Amino acid sequence: MKKTIGNLFHDMVVSAKNLLTRKKEETNNMNVFPVPDGDTGINMSLTMSTVAGVDENLTLGQAAEETANQMLRSARGNSGAILSLFFRGVGKAFHELKEANALAWVKAFEAGTKEAYRAVMSPSEGTILTVMRIASEDARAAYTANRKISVNQLFDVVVESAERTLEKTPEMLPVLKEAGVVDAGGYGFVCVLQGMKAVLDGHPIDALPEDEGGVPEASFADFSTSDITFGYCTECIVDKSEEFYGENTAKELCAFVTALGDSVVFVDDEKMIKLHVHTNDPGLVLTEALRYGSLFIVKIENMRNQHTALVGDSVKAPEVKKAQAPLRTEKKFGFVSVCMGEGIKGLFLDVGVDDVIEGGQTMNPSTQDLIDAVYRTPAEVVYILPNNKNIAMVAKAASELVSERRVVVLPTQSVPEGVAAMIAYNPDATEEENLAAMEAAIAGVTTMSVTYAVRDTKVGRFRIAKGQFLGLVENTIACVADSSADCMKQLARGMVDAGFVTILYGENVSEEEAEAAAAYIREKTEQGCEVTVMSGGQPIYDYVIWVEQA
Repeated sequence: MKKTIGNLFHDMVVSAKNLLTRKKEETNNMNVFPVPDGDTGINMSLTMSTVAGVDENLTLGQAAEETANQMLRSARGNSGAILSLFFRGVGKAFHELKEANALAWVKAFEAGTKEAYRAVMSPSEGTILTVMRIASEDARAAYTANRKISVNQLFDVVVESAERTLEKTPEMLPVLKEAGVVDAGGYGFVCVLQGMKAVLDGHPIDALPEDEGGVPEASFADFSTSDITFGYCTECIVDKSEEFYGENTAKELCAFVTALGDSVVFVDDEKMIKLHVHTNDPGLVLTEALRYGSLFIVKIENMRNQHTALVGDSVKAPEVKKAQAPLRTEKKFGFVSVCMGEGIKGLFLDVGVDDVIEGGQTMNPSTQDLIDAVYRTPAEVVYILPNNKNIAMVAKAASELVSERRVVVLPTQSVPEGVAAMIAYNPDATEEENLAAMEAAIAGVTTMSVTYAVRDTKVGRFRIAKGQFLGLVENTIACVADSSADCMKQLARGMVDAGFVTILYGENVSEEEAEAAAAYIREKTEQGCEVTVMSGGQPIYDYVIWVEQA
């Protein structure tokens, strides 16, 4: 039986996901710096990890939009965020289409590229964005030259263009040439295009064997139906009435649905609303949805009955509970922070953060992780402290998906910057005063750190051997040594004028080693410099150092 266009798109995206998963370690290893946070492949793979769950019976437009929505909420790291935004643009281009010819795909590539570029303030040549842009430009040129070009032929052009541009990225970005690698994000994007093309060629990429087997089958026998808080899985698509045409015109419906249950997925597009919620009153959901237009598709499933069928349980389902209360708002401002290490987590809680998400180097949280934390924070305005440059774009995406409260992403790229911002916060000040004070505090901090090299490489003036220790100042390699202690001694040269130094030592460092490093810093800095030692408990980084002038 011939596949529908929606089936075909679904298969193309799944094939892309499978190839990206197979190539994730190769992608990780292309990180320019040899530090153990080269997680581009992991982030891009996890961003696409949910696409296998997209209903393959949807039309092309529905499949593309559902894929984009899932990827946006699963996005991790800057590379994952850019990839999800590319597919968001594709979804918008395919919005009302039931099939796509070559021209439709050209427009989709252009829309995806535009959406991705829009999220990056100062794009550099030689990155994933360059690969996207040139591939879409070459697709347009190929169609202009031959308006009878087939979709298969167009993908040949796009993939060849992307591969060719990827090989040129070291010439565009000197740091890539110096490290002897191509751009990791661009490599991942080429894998995505190759995986999609494989379906058109009749050779889809299968999942890795370990993805297919070796996972114990879930047992539902020990799970009671009384543990199901919301009994009905409710989904619907609403064709908007004219008065609600436009994106993000149904914010009140989103807030209403969120207050009635959990597992909410809400897409508010130009002429369509798609919602999913686990609730105890699907009737209320559908009645409210009808205010915004006509119901196109409705699907309601009793999850307690599904569970009973799975385990052969004849016990009567418990009484339906009342819907949960609306989101709490107990104060004006709240804070969500991202960090790793029990000591650092405790530090953020001590300075007033409401919710801490575990994440950072090698473990970037998803967009949905951040959204959930924002919903848990009972404040009108919620500030997100990413504390890592690779989490900033995902945090921004989360802020744009939350409509029930205002979300502000602070430009913190390290734990010290995040803590400094919190110390500068004054609950009695205005929002404008606090923002200015926190940004000034962030700018006044110098962050240093010590980690280790995962491979041999050359970066700038340094030739680095695998296993050596790296001293970083604001994410730039400042020194290389054969021990963590020697790295700290070299970094101390940059602290001579400091007034305050706080050392957060990691899980692989003893308190005695950290105190010895602190003693050396006290000896080398100006008299009166206050040096504090705390257990951060962070992995990967032996030391994270917060340096402030007197």
